[in-house]
Amino acid sequence: MSGDDVQPANGAGGFWRAPATRLWFGTAGILAAGLIVGGYLLGDGLLRAKNAERAVTVRGLAERDVTADLATWTISYAASSTDLAEAQAKVRRDTEAIAGFFRELGFPAEALQPTGANVSSFTSDGVTTYTVRQRLSLRTTDIKRAQQAVARQFDLVGRGVLLEEGSGMAYTFTKLNDIKPAMVAAATRDARAAAEQFAEDFGSRVGRIREATQGYFEIEARDGESAGWGSADSPYKKVRVVTTVRFALD
Repeated sequence: MSGDDVQPANGAGGFWRAPATRLWFGTAGILAAGLIVGGYLLGDGLLRAKNAERAVTVRGLAERDVTADLATWTISYAASSTDLAEAQAKVRRDTEAIAGFFRELGFPAEALQPTGANVSSFTSDGVTTYTVRQRLSLRTTDIKRAQQAVARQFDLVGRGVLLEEGSGMAYTFTKLNDIKPAMVAAATRDARAAAEQFAEDFGSRVGRIREATQGYFEIEARDGESAGWGSADSPYKKVRVVTTVRFALD
């Protein structure tokens, strides 16, 4: 073998052709490519995450005026006497007077029902006094007629019936489920309008809904309580609901 055919084992050519060298550079190349791709994906992911944070949370309000569809009048009255039979007789006369009052106003007999009665007594100086207490309830969907009855309730006093504390008419709106879907939709539209105004101020556009929370439905007196009327005393109600909606911003 001549000297020209001998290649130095430790020369530069041998180094680059060595399997270990090729393996090392191949691995390094793959790692470098992975770092480049990973860096790109990380940067793109951070950008998308930042865009995903672009959102606005607003509240939407919907209100509707309604009229009660159920009236319930609780009537409580009593009679006291040292003779129990006399007290009971007075309560029976009052019951007949009340039934006649509602009959004259056009209510059917079944609209008025007894809801409770009790007898109590106390003794003072050896004398026992008995009190007989009776409660009736008028339940009707004829709201106009119920209002007329309340307006004439002092006619009962003229018939000798003394209404006790706790007597009174309560008006109820029972058809809330019928108007819930439309009111929730209206509250959501109101929320979107608020979000669009916000987005316009910041040069963005409102996207899809990310999250929405429906608040409680509230039924209040339409004219408020400033005039001394509670929510049950008037047949005229106001239903309101507030929704909280989170919109994406594009």
